[in-house]
Amino acid sequence: MTTVAEAEALIAARIERWPAARVALADATGRVLAETVRAERDLPPFDRVTMDGIAIASSAFAEGRRQFRIAAIQAAGEPAASLVSPDACIRIMTGAVRPEHADAVIPIERVQIDGDVASVDDAAVVSPGRFIHAQGGDRKAGDVVLEPGTVVGPAEAAVLASAGCADVAVAYKPSVAVVSTGDELVGVDQRELAPHQIRSSNDYAVAASLTRAGVGECHRAMLPDDPDTILASVRELHDRHDVMILSGGVSMGEFDFVPAALETLGAELVFHRIAQKPGRPMWFGISAAGKPIFALPGNPVSTLLCMTRYVVPALRAAAGLNAPAPEFARLTADVDGPADMTYFVPVVLSWDHAQAVELAEPRPTNTSGDFSTLAATDGFIELASGETRHPAGTIGRIHRW
Repeated sequence: MTTVAEAEALIAARIERWPAARVALADATGRVLAETVRAERDLPPFDRVTMDGIAIASSAFAEGRRQFRIAAIQAAGEPAASLVSPDACIRIMTGAVRPEHADAVIPIERVQIDGDVASVDDAAVVSPGRFIHAQGGDRKAGDVVLEPGTVVGPAEAAVLASAGCADVAVAYKPSVAVVSTGDELVGVDQRELAPHQIRSSNDYAVAASLTRAGVGECHRAMLPDDPDTILASVRELHDRHDVMILSGGVSMGEFDFVPAALETLGAELVFHRIAQKPGRPMWFGISAAGKPIFALPGNPVSTLLCMTRYVVPALRAAAGLNAPAPEFARLTADVDGPADMTYFVPVVLSWDHAQAVELAEPRPTNTSGDFSTLAATDGFIELASGETRHPAGTIGRIHRW
Protein backbone atom coordinates (compact mmCIF):
# COMPACT_ATOMS: atom_id res chain seq x y z
CA MET A 1 0.00 0.00 0.00
CA THR A 2 0.99 3.59 -0.51
CA THR A 3 2.19 5.35 2.62
CA VAL A 4 0.81 8.70 3.74
CA ALA A 5 4.01 10.50 2.77
CA GLU A 6 4.08 8.78 -0.64
CA ALA A 7 0.44 9.67 -1.31
CA GLU A 8 1.10 13.30 -0.46
CA ALA A 9 4.13 13.40 -2.76
CA LEU A 10 2.38 11.60 -5.64
CA ILE A 11 -0.52 14.04 -5.54
CA ALA A 12 1.81 17.04 -5.42
CA ALA A 13 3.76 15.73 -8.41
CA ARG A 14 0.64 15.37 -10.58
CA ILE A 15 -1.35 18.50 -9.70
CA GLU A 16 -0.49 21.41 -11.96
CA ARG A 17 -0.82 25.09 -11.10
CA TRP A 18 -4.01 26.76 -12.23
CA PRO A 19 -3.62 29.54 -14.81
CA ALA A 20 -4.22 33.16 -13.88
CA ALA A 21 -7.46 35.01 -14.56
CA ARG A 22 -8.11 38.73 -14.32
CA VAL A 23 -10.98 39.91 -12.17
CA ALA A 24 -12.23 43.29 -11.00
CA LEU A 25 -10.80 44.39 -7.67
CA ALA A 26 -14.29 44.22 -6.14
CA ASP A 27 -14.42 40.51 -7.03
CA ALA A 28 -10.91 39.63 -5.83
CA THR A 29 -11.66 39.13 -2.13
CA GLY A 30 -10.71 35.62 -1.04
CA ARG A 31 -8.88 34.92 -4.29
CA VAL A 32 -5.18 34.07 -4.56
CA LEU A 33 -3.01 36.75 -6.10
CA ALA A 34 -1.17 35.58 -9.24
CA GLU A 35 0.99 38.64 -9.91
CA THR A 36 3.53 40.84 -8.19
CA VAL A 37 2.07 44.22 -7.23
CA ARG A 38 4.32 47.27 -6.87
CA ALA A 39 3.64 50.64 -5.31
CA GLU A 40 2.34 53.06 -7.91
CA ARG A 41 3.72 56.04 -5.97
CA ASP A 42 5.54 56.67 -2.75
CA LEU A 43 3.44 55.62 0.23
CA PRO A 44 2.32 58.00 1.53
CA PRO A 45 2.63 60.04 -1.68
CA PHE A 46 3.27 63.28 0.27
CA ASP A 47 4.24 64.37 3.77
CA ARG A 48 0.92 63.60 5.43
CA VAL A 49 -0.34 65.28 8.59
CA THR A 50 -1.54 62.74 11.17
CA MET A 51 -3.32 65.01 13.70
CA ASP A 52 -5.79 67.89 13.64
CA GLY A 53 -4.01 70.98 14.96
CA ILE A 54 -1.67 73.69 13.77
CA ALA A 55 1.35 73.37 11.50
CA ILE A 56 4.35 75.50 12.47
CA ALA A 57 8.07 75.89 12.00
CA SER A 58 9.54 73.94 14.93
CA SER A 59 12.44 76.42 15.17
CA ALA A 60 10.02 79.17 16.22
CA PHE A 61 8.74 77.01 19.10
CA ALA A 62 12.33 76.14 20.08
CA GLU A 63 13.09 79.86 20.29
CA GLY A 64 10.28 80.31 22.82
CA ARG A 65 7.32 81.41 20.72
CA ARG A 66 3.97 80.13 22.10
CA GLN A 67 1.48 82.26 20.15
CA PHE A 68 1.03 82.02 16.41
CA ARG A 69 -1.05 83.99 13.95
CA ILE A 70 -3.43 81.75 11.98
CA ALA A 71 -2.56 82.49 8.38
CA ALA A 72 -4.78 79.89 6.70
CA ILE A 73 -6.84 76.73 7.15
CA GLN A 74 -5.95 73.65 5.12
CA ALA A 75 -8.09 70.50 4.89
CA ALA A 76 -7.24 67.07 3.51
CA GLY A 77 -7.46 67.04 -0.26
CA GLU A 78 -6.33 70.65 -0.68
CA PRO A 79 -2.99 71.74 -2.18
CA ALA A 80 -0.27 72.59 0.29
CA ALA A 81 -0.51 76.05 1.81
CA SER A 82 2.66 78.02 2.52
CA LEU A 83 3.78 79.22 5.92
CA VAL A 84 4.59 82.86 5.25
CA SER A 85 6.56 83.66 8.43
CA PRO A 86 7.84 81.98 11.63
CA ASP A 87 5.21 83.77 13.74
CA ALA A 88 2.39 82.25 11.67
CA CYS A 89 0.71 78.84 11.66
CA ILE A 90 -1.68 76.92 9.47
CA ARG A 91 -4.82 75.32 10.91
CA ILE A 92 -4.41 71.78 9.61
CA MET A 93 -6.56 68.66 9.40
CA THR A 94 -5.63 64.98 9.58
CA GLY A 95 -4.66 63.64 6.17
CA ALA A 96 -3.68 67.01 4.76
CA VAL A 97 -0.43 67.72 2.92
CA ARG A 98 2.26 69.28 5.10
CA PRO A 99 2.28 73.03 4.39
CA GLU A 100 5.42 74.45 2.83
CA HIS A 101 7.98 75.73 5.35
CA ALA A 102 6.18 73.96 8.24
CA ASP A 103 7.91 70.96 9.77
CA ALA A 104 5.84 70.09 12.86
CA VAL A 105 2.22 69.76 13.93
CA ILE A 106 0.86 70.58 17.37
CA PRO A 107 -2.35 68.65 18.20
CA ILE A 108 -5.47 70.74 18.68
CA GLU A 109 -5.71 69.39 22.24
CA ARG A 110 -2.57 71.45 23.06
CA VAL A 111 -3.83 74.63 21.41
CA GLN A 112 -6.30 77.36 22.39
CA ILE A 113 -7.84 79.34 19.54
CA ASP A 114 -8.87 82.97 20.13
CA GLY A 115 -9.91 84.64 16.90
CA ASP A 116 -6.95 84.42 14.57
CA VAL A 117 -4.42 83.62 17.31
CA ALA A 118 -3.39 80.12 18.37
CA SER A 119 -1.82 79.81 21.84
CA VAL A 120 0.18 76.67 22.56
CA ASP A 121 0.13 74.84 25.91
CA ASP A 122 3.51 74.91 27.67
CA ALA A 123 3.28 71.10 28.01
CA ALA A 124 3.25 70.62 24.24
CA VAL A 125 6.12 68.60 22.80
CA VAL A 126 7.33 69.95 19.47
CA SER A 127 10.11 68.62 17.26
CA PRO A 128 10.84 68.49 13.53
CA GLY A 129 8.64 65.89 11.80
CA ARG A 130 6.29 65.43 14.78
CA PHE A 131 2.85 64.19 13.68
CA ILE A 132 3.95 64.17 10.04
CA HIS A 133 4.04 60.88 8.14
CA ALA A 134 6.97 61.36 5.77
CA GLN A 135 6.52 60.84 2.04
CA GLY A 136 7.66 57.32 1.13
CA GLY A 137 7.90 56.38 4.79
CA ASP A 138 6.00 53.14 4.17
CA ARG A 139 7.08 52.22 0.64
CA LYS A 140 8.88 53.86 -2.25
CA ALA A 141 7.42 53.95 -5.75
CA GLY A 142 8.14 50.63 -7.42
CA ASP A 143 8.60 48.69 -4.18
CA VAL A 144 6.89 45.28 -4.05
CA VAL A 145 3.79 45.58 -1.87
CA LEU A 146 2.15 42.19 -2.55
CA GLU A 147 3.60 38.87 -3.66
CA PRO A 148 1.95 36.11 -5.75
CA GLY A 149 0.28 33.52 -3.53
CA THR A 150 -1.23 36.13 -1.21
CA VAL A 151 -4.91 35.71 -0.37
CA VAL A 152 -6.75 38.97 -0.97
CA GLY A 153 -8.36 40.15 2.26
CA PRO A 154 -9.29 43.60 3.61
CA ALA A 155 -5.70 44.87 3.97
CA GLU A 156 -4.68 43.47 0.58
CA ALA A 157 -7.71 45.05 -1.09
CA ALA A 158 -6.65 48.43 0.32
CA VAL A 159 -3.09 47.95 -0.97
CA LEU A 160 -4.37 46.96 -4.42
CA ALA A 161 -6.63 50.00 -4.57
CA SER A 162 -3.78 52.29 -3.54
CA ALA A 163 -1.66 50.79 -6.32
CA GLY A 164 -4.32 51.62 -8.91
CA CYS A 165 -5.23 47.99 -9.59
CA ALA A 166 -8.77 48.27 -10.92
CA ASP A 167 -8.41 44.64 -11.94
CA VAL A 168 -5.96 42.03 -10.75
CA ALA A 169 -4.56 38.67 -11.78
CA VAL A 170 -5.69 35.88 -9.47
CA ALA A 171 -5.46 32.12 -9.60
CA TYR A 172 -8.24 30.50 -11.54
CA LYS A 173 -10.87 29.00 -9.24
CA PRO A 174 -11.71 25.54 -10.59
CA SER A 175 -15.15 24.11 -11.02
CA VAL A 176 -15.34 21.04 -8.78
CA ALA A 177 -17.84 18.22 -9.17
CA VAL A 178 -18.59 16.82 -5.71
CA VAL A 179 -20.26 13.44 -6.13
CA SER A 180 -21.76 11.17 -3.47
CA THR A 181 -22.66 7.59 -4.44
CA GLY A 182 -24.95 5.13 -2.72
CA ASP A 183 -28.46 3.72 -3.01
CA GLU A 184 -29.06 4.58 0.65
CA LEU A 185 -28.64 8.33 0.10
CA VAL A 186 -31.50 10.82 -0.11
CA GLY A 187 -31.49 14.60 -0.32
CA VAL A 188 -31.48 16.87 2.70
CA ASP A 189 -34.90 18.20 1.70
CA GLN A 190 -36.67 14.83 1.44
CA ARG A 191 -39.45 14.80 4.01
CA GLU A 192 -39.95 11.09 4.55
CA LEU A 193 -37.13 8.57 4.99
CA ALA A 194 -37.39 4.80 4.85
CA PRO A 195 -35.60 2.91 7.65
CA HIS A 196 -32.77 1.92 5.29
CA GLN A 197 -32.14 5.45 4.00
CA ILE A 198 -29.87 8.25 5.22
CA ARG A 199 -29.51 11.86 4.20
CA SER A 200 -26.51 12.65 2.03
CA SER A 201 -24.00 14.57 4.16
CA ASN A 202 -20.59 13.87 2.62
CA ASP A 203 -21.22 16.17 -0.33
CA TYR A 204 -22.00 19.03 2.03
CA ALA A 205 -18.88 18.33 4.12
CA VAL A 206 -16.70 18.24 1.00
CA ALA A 207 -18.26 21.42 -0.39
CA ALA A 208 -17.81 23.18 2.95
CA SER A 209 -14.12 22.22 3.04
CA LEU A 210 -13.56 23.62 -0.43
CA THR A 211 -15.58 26.78 0.15
CA ARG A 212 -13.88 27.50 3.45
CA ALA A 213 -10.47 27.09 1.83
CA GLY A 214 -11.55 29.20 -1.15
CA VAL A 215 -10.15 26.72 -3.67
CA GLY A 216 -13.10 25.73 -5.81
CA GLU A 217 -16.61 26.39 -7.05
CA CYS A 218 -18.60 23.35 -5.91
CA HIS A 219 -21.32 21.54 -7.82
CA ARG A 220 -22.89 18.65 -5.91
CA ALA A 221 -24.35 15.50 -7.42
CA MET A 222 -25.75 12.26 -5.98
CA LEU A 223 -25.57 8.92 -7.83
CA PRO A 224 -27.06 5.48 -7.14
CA ASP A 225 -24.99 2.30 -6.94
CA ASP A 226 -25.56 1.45 -10.57
CA PRO A 227 -22.51 0.92 -12.83
CA ASP A 228 -24.14 2.27 -15.99
CA THR A 229 -25.46 5.39 -14.25
CA ILE A 230 -22.13 5.99 -12.55
CA LEU A 231 -20.23 5.59 -15.82
CA ALA A 232 -22.50 7.94 -17.79
CA SER A 233 -22.75 10.54 -15.03
CA VAL A 234 -19.05 10.57 -14.21
CA ARG A 235 -18.27 11.04 -17.92
CA GLU A 236 -20.68 13.96 -18.17
CA LEU A 237 -19.54 15.57 -14.89
CA HIS A 238 -15.90 15.19 -15.87
CA ASP A 239 -16.49 17.01 -19.15
CA ARG A 240 -18.19 19.95 -17.39
CA HIS A 241 -15.78 20.44 -14.48
CA ASP A 242 -12.09 20.87 -13.76
CA VAL A 243 -11.80 18.56 -10.73
CA MET A 244 -13.80 15.57 -9.56
CA ILE A 245 -14.20 14.50 -5.94
CA LEU A 246 -16.23 11.34 -5.45
CA SER A 247 -17.32 9.89 -2.13
CA GLY A 248 -18.27 6.24 -1.79
CA GLY A 249 -18.10 3.18 -4.04
CA VAL A 250 -14.30 3.15 -4.01
CA SER A 251 -13.45 0.10 -1.91
CA MET A 252 -13.49 -3.56 -2.96
CA GLY A 253 -17.11 -4.46 -2.30
CA GLU A 254 -19.56 -5.90 -4.81
CA PHE A 255 -21.22 -2.50 -5.26
CA ASP A 256 -18.06 -0.38 -5.38
CA PHE A 257 -18.26 0.60 -9.03
CA VAL A 258 -16.27 3.85 -9.03
CA PRO A 259 -12.73 2.53 -9.76
CA ALA A 260 -13.97 0.44 -12.69
CA ALA A 261 -15.88 3.40 -14.12
CA LEU A 262 -12.83 5.63 -13.89
CA GLU A 263 -10.68 2.97 -15.57
CA THR A 264 -13.25 2.61 -18.37
CA LEU A 265 -13.11 6.36 -18.92
CA GLY A 266 -9.34 6.18 -19.38
CA ALA A 267 -8.26 7.76 -16.11
CA GLU A 268 -4.69 7.00 -15.06
CA LEU A 269 -4.52 5.44 -11.62
CA VAL A 270 -1.80 7.06 -9.51
CA PHE A 271 -2.60 5.13 -6.33
CA HIS A 272 -5.42 3.20 -4.71
CA ARG A 273 -5.34 2.53 -0.95
CA ILE A 274 -3.17 4.28 1.62
CA ALA A 275 -1.72 2.71 4.74
CA GLN A 276 -3.83 4.84 7.05
CA LYS A 277 -6.81 4.55 9.34
CA PRO A 278 -9.41 5.72 8.62
CA GLY A 279 -9.54 6.34 4.87
CA ARG A 280 -7.51 3.43 3.53
CA PRO A 281 -9.46 2.91 0.24
CA MET A 282 -8.74 6.41 -1.12
CA TRP A 283 -8.16 6.51 -4.91
CA PHE A 284 -6.34 9.22 -6.84
CA GLY A 285 -5.78 9.55 -10.54
CA ILE A 286 -5.60 11.84 -13.55
CA SER A 287 -8.17 11.72 -16.34
CA ALA A 288 -7.19 11.42 -19.99
CA ALA A 289 -7.87 15.18 -20.24
CA GLY A 290 -5.40 15.88 -17.42
CA LYS A 291 -8.01 16.61 -14.75
CA PRO A 292 -7.40 15.44 -11.16
CA ILE A 293 -9.84 12.92 -9.72
CA PHE A 294 -10.08 12.11 -6.02
CA ALA A 295 -12.27 9.14 -5.07
CA LEU A 296 -12.72 9.06 -1.30
CA PRO A 297 -14.12 6.37 0.99
CA GLY A 298 -17.82 6.81 1.67
CA ASN A 299 -17.65 6.67 5.46
CA PRO A 300 -18.16 10.28 6.59
CA VAL A 301 -15.15 10.44 8.92
CA SER A 302 -12.90 8.99 6.23
CA THR A 303 -14.22 11.44 3.66
CA LEU A 304 -13.53 14.50 5.77
CA LEU A 305 -10.12 13.26 6.93
CA CYS A 306 -9.00 12.59 3.36
CA MET A 307 -10.32 15.97 2.23
CA THR A 308 -8.38 17.74 4.96
CA ARG A 309 -5.19 15.70 4.65
CA TYR A 310 -4.87 15.50 0.86
CA VAL A 311 -7.46 17.24 -1.31
CA VAL A 312 -7.56 20.73 0.17
CA PRO A 313 -3.75 21.02 0.41
CA ALA A 314 -3.43 19.86 -3.21
CA LEU A 315 -5.91 22.43 -4.48
CA ARG A 316 -4.30 25.16 -2.36
CA ALA A 317 -0.97 24.34 -4.00
CA ALA A 318 -2.59 24.41 -7.44
CA ALA A 319 -3.80 27.93 -6.65
CA GLY A 320 -0.25 29.00 -5.81
CA LEU A 321 -0.67 29.11 -2.04
CA ASN A 322 2.34 28.16 0.01
CA ALA A 323 1.82 25.30 2.43
CA PRO A 324 1.34 26.57 5.98
CA ALA A 325 4.01 25.75 8.55
CA PRO A 326 3.37 22.32 10.09
CA GLU A 327 1.59 22.42 13.44
CA PHE A 328 2.35 19.92 16.19
CA ALA A 329 0.71 19.10 19.52
CA ARG A 330 1.19 16.74 22.44
CA LEU A 331 -1.31 13.99 23.26
CA THR A 332 -3.00 14.37 26.64
CA ALA A 333 -3.98 10.69 26.88
CA ASP A 334 -2.91 7.29 25.58
CA VAL A 335 -4.18 6.27 22.15
CA ASP A 336 -4.24 2.71 20.82
CA GLY A 337 -4.09 2.21 17.09
CA PRO A 338 -2.94 -0.11 14.29
CA ALA A 339 0.79 -0.81 14.23
CA ASP A 340 1.06 -1.03 10.45
CA MET A 341 -0.79 2.15 9.49
CA THR A 342 -0.71 5.87 10.15
CA TYR A 343 -3.49 6.66 12.57
CA PHE A 344 -5.61 9.81 12.34
CA VAL A 345 -7.39 10.70 15.60
CA PRO A 346 -9.80 13.66 16.00
CA VAL A 347 -8.68 16.00 18.79
CA VAL A 348 -9.68 19.05 20.77
CA LEU A 349 -6.80 21.51 20.98
CA SER A 350 -5.75 23.65 23.92
CA TRP A 351 -2.63 25.42 25.14
CA ASP A 352 -0.44 24.72 28.15
CA HIS A 353 0.81 28.22 28.94
CA ALA A 354 3.17 27.07 31.67
CA GLN A 355 5.07 24.76 29.31
CA ALA A 356 4.35 26.75 26.14
CA VAL A 357 3.09 23.69 24.29
CA GLU A 358 -0.07 22.89 22.35
CA LEU A 359 -2.12 20.00 23.70
CA ALA A 360 -4.30 17.53 21.80
CA GLU A 361 -7.08 15.80 23.69
CA PRO A 362 -8.05 12.69 21.67
CA ARG A 363 -11.71 12.34 20.74
CA PRO A 364 -11.80 9.10 18.75
CA THR A 365 -15.00 8.38 16.88
CA ASN A 366 -17.03 5.24 17.58
CA THR A 367 -16.65 4.21 13.94
CA SER A 368 -15.67 5.88 10.68
CA GLY A 369 -19.35 6.69 10.29
CA ASP A 370 -19.51 8.69 13.53
CA PHE A 371 -19.31 12.14 11.97
CA SER A 372 -21.32 13.74 14.79
CA THR A 373 -18.28 13.48 17.08
CA LEU A 374 -16.22 15.56 14.64
CA ALA A 375 -18.39 18.63 15.19
CA ALA A 376 -16.86 19.18 18.64
CA THR A 377 -13.24 18.80 17.48
CA ASP A 378 -10.67 21.17 15.98
CA GLY A 379 -9.02 18.70 13.63
CA PHE A 380 -7.02 15.51 13.93
CA ILE A 381 -3.58 14.38 15.01
CA GLU A 382 -1.42 12.25 12.72
CA LEU A 383 0.25 9.39 14.59
CA ALA A 384 3.01 7.50 12.81
CA SER A 385 2.81 3.78 12.18
CA GLY A 386 5.02 1.30 14.02
CA GLU A 387 3.43 1.28 17.47
CA THR A 388 0.10 -0.02 18.72
CA ARG A 389 0.12 2.39 21.66
CA HIS A 390 0.81 6.10 21.45
CA PRO A 391 1.25 7.21 25.06
CA ALA A 392 0.27 10.57 26.49
CA GLY A 393 3.00 13.05 25.65
CA THR A 394 3.46 11.76 22.11
CA ILE A 395 4.01 14.60 19.62
CA GLY A 396 2.00 14.43 16.41
CA ARG A 397 1.24 16.68 13.47
CA ILE A 398 -2.06 18.51 13.60
CA HIS A 399 -4.42 18.99 10.67
CA ARG A 400 -7.21 21.49 11.37
CA TRP A 401 -10.58 21.10 9.73
